[in-house]
Amino acid sequence: MKRTIPSNKDHPSAITDLLDQEANRRVDRLHSGLITILLLIMGVNLILNLIFQNWFSLFLITLIMIILMLPILFRKQHAVDIPAEFHLISVIFAVASLYLGEVQMFYIRFWWWDLLLHSSAGFLLGVVGFLLAYLLNESRRIELSLTSGFIAFFAFTFAVSIGTIWEMFEFGMDEIVQTRMQKPMLGDDSGLTDTMFDVILNMMGATAISVMGYLYMKRDERFFVRRWIRRFAIKNPKLFKD
Repeated sequence: MKRTIPSNKDHPSAITDLLDQEANRRVDRLHSGLITILLLIMGVNLILNLIFQNWFSLFLITLIMIILMLPILFRKQHAVDIPAEFHLISVIFAVASLYLGEVQMFYIRFWWWDLLLHSSAGFLLGVVGFLLAYLLNESRRIELSLTSGFIAFFAFTFAVSIGTIWEMFEFGMDEIVQTRMQKPMLGDDSGLTDTMFDVILNMMGATAISVMGYLYMKRDERFFVRRWIRRFAIKNPKLFKD
C-alpha cells in the first residue's frame, strides 16, 4: 500500500516553508557542532584508555566513534544521505548507553539509568524499524506494497529483535570477558531480573511506536516522525523517483 511522502503541499504557506528550512538549518548546525565535540572527547578518551590498557572501554569508545562517522560512511558506500535527526538519535543513545552507562558507570551510580535507556531504546528502535519499512514501501525503485499493519508489525519485531540481540551481547560479554553488563537487581545477583526488565521495557516502547505508526498510516493522525520522513525523501530524491 503506497502512500504519499509528506511534502509542502500539506502546508502550502510560504512562511511555513521558510520556517521549516530555518529549523532544518538549526538542526544541521547543532548536529555538526555536537558531532565535532563528541569526536574530540572520544578521541581523548581513546588515547587515555589505550595508555591505561582499559581494553573493554577502548572497544566501546571505538564503537561510538564509528557511530559518530556513520553519515560519512553511508554517503560514500551507499550514496544515502542520513538526515541529522536520524543520526542525532543514534549518537545520543550510543553515548548515553555505552560511554555514560558503561565507561562512566552510570548504570551503577544511578539505579534508574538502565530502566530509562531500555524503555527509550524500544521506542527509538521502533522508530527506526517503522522508517525503514515505510520508506522502502514508498520508494519507486523497489517493488513493494506493504499494508499498514505489516509495517507496524515490522517496527515492533525489529525493535524487539535488536533489543534481544543486545541482551545476548551483554550475556556474551559477561561470560567471555568477565564484564558486569547484566547488573544485580531486586536481590537477584544472576542478572536475570535485569535482563527481563530490559526486555519488557523494550517491548513496551516498541508497542507504543507501532501503534502510533499504524494510526498515522490508517487515519493520517499526527505523528512526530512525519517531518523526518519528508526530510529523508528530500535528501535522497533518487530513492523516490521512478
